[in-house]
Amino acid sequence: MAIVRLQTLDGRTVEYDDAKLLGQGGMKDVYLGADKSYVVAWYRDKLDHAGQERLKAIVGSYREGIQSREGGDYWRDLYCWPSSIVQDGQRIGVVAPVYGQNFFFKHGSVQGDVLGIKGKEKEGKWFASASNRAKYLAAEEKGTWLSYLQVALSISRSVRRLHAAGLAHSDLSYKNVLVDPLTGKACIIDIDGLVVPGKYPPDVVGTPDFIAPEVIATQHLAKTHPARKLPSTATDRHALAVLIYMYLFYRHPLRGGKVHDMDATKDEELTMGSKALFVEHPTDASNRVKPADLKPAQLPWGDPAKMPHTIAGPLLTDLFRRSFIDGLHNPALRPTAADWETALVRTIDMVQPCSAKCDMGWYVFDNSTKPKCPYCGTAYRGQLPVLNLYSSRGGTDFKSDNHRLMVWDGQSLFPWHANRLLFPNEHLKPEHRRRAGYFQKHQGDWYLVNENLPTMHDADARQDVPIGKNVRLKDGARILLGREEGGRLIHVQLVTG
Repeated sequence: MAIVRLQTLDGRTVEYDDAKLLGQGGMKDVYLGADKSYVVAWYRDKLDHAGQERLKAIVGSYREGIQSREGGDYWRDLYCWPSSIVQDGQRIGVVAPVYGQNFFFKHGSVQGDVLGIKGKEKEGKWFASASNRAKYLAAEEKGTWLSYLQVALSISRSVRRLHAAGLAHSDLSYKNVLVDPLTGKACIIDIDGLVVPGKYPPDVVGTPDFIAPEVIATQHLAKTHPARKLPSTATDRHALAVLIYMYLFYRHPLRGGKVHDMDATKDEELTMGSKALFVEHPTDASNRVKPADLKPAQLPWGDPAKMPHTIAGPLLTDLFRRSFIDGLHNPALRPTAADWETALVRTIDMVQPCSAKCDMGWYVFDNSTKPKCPYCGTAYRGQLPVLNLYSSRGGTDFKSDNHRLMVWDGQSLFPWHANRLLFPNEHLKPEHRRRAGYFQKHQGDWYLVNENLPTMHDADARQDVPIGKNVRLKDGARILLGREEGGRLIHVQLVTG
């Protein structure tokens, strides 16, 4: 054991064993800190002056701006943000926190971990490929479709905050985003390579499959050429959409059956660049996936005809089309990370547990009078309450919020469901994170139990529903959840399966 002790540029003492290389990335060699709470990562190549200045800004002012302001604690688990810089002669490195244990495989692969990935990082490639999931991942590692929606939400929130700070990741991909489908969490890594547009240029153009078409189409030009497109917030938006699509459908949105050139390199450049075309384009079928070319392990997910993007519900369907049709070659039309965050929050409210408890576990309600799980085909049986949310705009005037909440036994009601002015993000106060009520099925009827809504009111019976009491969810019932500004009124719709 060769313990190295040194001081960071901000005066902290760190120790690591330089005989034990923990891992190697594209640019750094990583060693585990002595107390196992941090790592020391050394750059293999010398950083130029601009690279050093960018690193100081990322570790200093940008880290301070995100983690030390309101809601700062919220972001610590969503980023692996370097905390200090170390220097040893000409070598420069960073100190960064160790990933949470949930981002390491506990079971690994099938057959007693035949691939030897137990204990290793949960790199996204294992979860974004139908073949990898079906053939290699242990069942205990896969998660449910609801947890993948939650993963997508975590990533969207993290990207939204970076962009709000004036930063771009430049290399969003499943290599630089760790995911945990068991908890629905995600963690963005390689923060030290962030781009500050107009100040600190990107070191890389991105990872294949996630590079925006305009970057690929202009990569032959010099970096200083005015027509050259480099990584930015706009290219991050493309990568984010690809990530979300792949985590929900386990296939790539642009890799279909169309061949542009017999030369493989040129064909790849056109497929992902100037000729990129959504495999589910509604009017141009030339890049459709050819099911005959798929392996059994890729089915049914690899075939969009069997698992179309529309099963994600109307809100996400709209964003996928804006990303891969309207905005594919027009970056200004791409949805923002905030657009994805809002749509995912509302889509998660529309999920329903599969009656057969199939492998995917959950699905998005499709507004059908005969809902069924799109994965296993099991139809819902019985009465299914759908709550349409309206909110006050002053006085007794209520307008639709275009927001629905599905009800299932044990489903929670939170303050942001009860008030339009609240949204589940870093700005929520502690009292707004607690459950306000829950839904329960009893002897065939559905009830909403009030746990923390002091002004809840049954508008049809014209009587209050005190905390600790419940109200039955009848078809057409109207229940006021709060009288304050933004307070919501729910209109109950019973669907019979």
